[in-house]
Amino acid sequence: MNVMKKIFLFLLFCFVVGTICDAAPRRRKSRRTRRTVKHVVKPLKLSIHDADPFHTCEDTCAHVHGIDVSHYQNEVFWNAVGDDTNMAYVYLKCTEGSDNQDPLYLRNIEMAHNHDLKVGSYHFFRPKIDTQLQLHNFQVQCLPAEQDLIPMLDVETDAGMPTEQFCDSLTKMLTLMEEAYHQKPLVYTYRNFYNKHLQGRLDGYPLMIAMYSDEQPQLADGRDYIIWQYTCRGRLAGVKGEVDKSRIMGDHSLRELYYVR
Repeated sequence: MNVMKKIFLFLLFCFVVGTICDAAPRRRKSRRTRRTVKHVVKPLKLSIHDADPFHTCEDTCAHVHGIDVSHYQNEVFWNAVGDDTNMAYVYLKCTEGSDNQDPLYLRNIEMAHNHDLKVGSYHFFRPKIDTQLQLHNFQVQCLPAEQDLIPMLDVETDAGMPTEQFCDSLTKMLTLMEEAYHQKPLVYTYRNFYNKHLQGRLDGYPLMIAMYSDEQPQLADGRDYIIWQYTCRGRLAGVKGEVDKSRIMGDHSLRELYYVR
């Protein structure tokens, strides 16, 4: 029995050793394979909006650039914007609807002037709200003596109104602003919104068109526009977070938007 037991234990030992020796190379090969696997990373196609947002067109081109600012940017360090960037103008949110006033407007307009930016003010249009009330709200804040640029009407929503009814309200608001400030206001809107609702309805009014793309926006009716807002994700010294950036187009100049008192 002792002899048989020894033989059995010897054979068992040989089997275990053989199994370990056979498995070890497989494990080592597997590790070598994992180390030598190469992951192919496809190169990303970057646009001007994916590049470093602190160094975009305004640093390398001859276009005249600007920003628009509201309380959403929190407190702006206007000394940095005015002294350390190539921004020439700024449109500040002033009011919205019949009773909403941007809480940072008064500070922003004073500080922007102090740092030699050309300043304009805008009203966010609410088409269902009485236009006389909206104009009054705007006039309380937007004082002609403090404006370098013509007032702007921000038109982004039809509030679910039929197009004809919406455009009737918009026309009334634009007429009231023109009468109050003695010049046609600049109209800000998105390309798609313009193409859907506003074709042929804003003749004579200067336009700022927003479209966040590498390609310049084309309006369906062929209308020309003075300013292209090309990104809502810009970065700028003096501004925390993202900011809208825009530039003057083609042969246009900022002088076309100067407020004439």
